[in-house]
Amino acid sequence: MFHIAEEKEIIDGKVTDIYFNRTLEIFKQKDVNCRVKAEFAAKSLPEGYEWAVLAGLEEVINLLKDLPVNVRAMKEGTIFYPDQPVLEIEGSYQDFCVYETAILGLLCQATGIATKAARYKKLAGERLVMSFGARRMHPVIAPMIERSAYIGGCDGVSVIKSGEIIGEDPLGTIPHAMILCIGSTVESIKAFDEVIDPGVNRVALIDTFNDEKFECLNVAEAMGEKLYAVRFDTPSSRRGDFYRILEEARWELDLRGFTNIKFFVSGGIQENDLQSLNKLVDGYGIGTSISNAPVVDFSMDIVELNGEPVAKRGKFSGAKRVLRCLKCGKDLILPFKKESEICECGGRYEDIIYPMIESSKVIQELPGPGKIREYVLEQLENAEDL
Repeated sequence: MFHIAEEKEIIDGKVTDIYFNRTLEIFKQKDVNCRVKAEFAAKSLPEGYEWAVLAGLEEVINLLKDLPVNVRAMKEGTIFYPDQPVLEIEGSYQDFCVYETAILGLLCQATGIATKAARYKKLAGERLVMSFGARRMHPVIAPMIERSAYIGGCDGVSVIKSGEIIGEDPLGTIPHAMILCIGSTVESIKAFDEVIDPGVNRVALIDTFNDEKFECLNVAEAMGEKLYAVRFDTPSSRRGDFYRILEEARWELDLRGFTNIKFFVSGGIQENDLQSLNKLVDGYGIGTSISNAPVVDFSMDIVELNGEPVAKRGKFSGAKRVLRCLKCGKDLILPFKKESEICECGGRYEDIIYPMIESSKVIQELPGPGKIREYVLEQLENAEDL
């Protein structure tokens, strides 16, 4: 058997910390049934990030939609900042207390992955960013990982099931295993060309046997105009000055008229590599850095109890509005019943937390991954530099 929770077990509240179950048992016996408003916010963001990208909301809505609760939330894909509530649940605490663990899990990991993907996309600019990290994580969550990476800004994913979920064909080149078995990089890309649908770009992996520069020339001469790109996955033990390897290969290809061949790189690429590599690279395959992104540490806190504002120490009580200026993008948090102001820039604020569920009915359309990704990319244009 696989060590996983089934969907029904999550819905039945079995994926919960035991103290919530015990609390529910006590409340039922003692006839304690408080009506609360509980908000989800992150006090800080990992690694000193200035902002993050909300993800996982669709799954949260699907978990809560049949409960007698009201839900307000930011749209999935919204860029948010520390201390901003991204989700609020209003209802009897008994009705949703056992779901706190699952809701946090759905939000924290997906948001971390989407945020990391967005950071890479912002650094890469118009260059391709592909999610290659599913193999580093449990296969059951591979679709969640790659959906989150895609809506965060990745241009493509590698896993078949993930492609089905986002509505895009998965991307991939050739594994080293194929080249080893065939015995030649050139013969491998030729075999790919003979067998695989012509609509799939021909991308040769060129670090298996020989020096990358000469292997680039070998596959370019063998494939001619059919060759779309070459992928450098040079192992760290052989990498040395990676920029220099790429620079030499580009020089030799251009010198012989192969200026159309693009360069893709993969294998342990980090954010700080992109500033220099961007000058030579057309696309990145990012694996573990995205799939194992640090989670965004949301917490759930009651902020209103039976209609009265109340919160534990260190938290601001009362329901809240999160506003964003339409002109300059500045954010403002206000008590829920306070009227909005005019921004100091003269622009008008709008609420960015919307009603999502009312009386067990989802009242907001949940956009598909492509629409969410477009929304994220629009916001990234104005997001603060990394």
